[in-house]
Order: sequence, then C-alpha cells, then structure tokens
Amino acid sequence: MKREYDFSKGVRGKFYRPGVHLLLPIYLEEDVAELVIRYAEYHQQDVQTVVNDILRRSKETMQIP
Repeated sequence: MKREYDFSKGVRGKFYRPGVHLLLPIYLEEDVAELVIRYAEYHQQDVQTVVNDILRRSKETMQIP
C-alpha cells in the first residue's frame, strides 16, 4: 500500500444508489448443502428457490425480540 492516496479527483457518492439492497452470499455447511442440492434435483428446482421456500415456511417460527 502507498503511504498516501490522492483523492482530489474523487467524486463523493459516485456509486451510491438509494434504495439498493446488498444481497450477501450465504454459505451452508456441507451436510445441509448436500441435502438441499439433492432435494432441489429431485424436485427439479434450483437451490436458491428451495432455500427461499424453506426460509419462508420457517419465518413464522423465527422470533425477533
């Protein structure tokens, strides 16, 4: 790394987009991933759809203080 950087030509907020949500990757443990992949293949769905469906069905049981 340099000791100093020149930001004199920088533009504040150049990449800022209001209302945009960052979608973060979620890493499943190996045994869970295998189960979800097998389930998705069996039901001819993609893994993302299966995980979203599982979480939607479970959200009623999740409690946020």
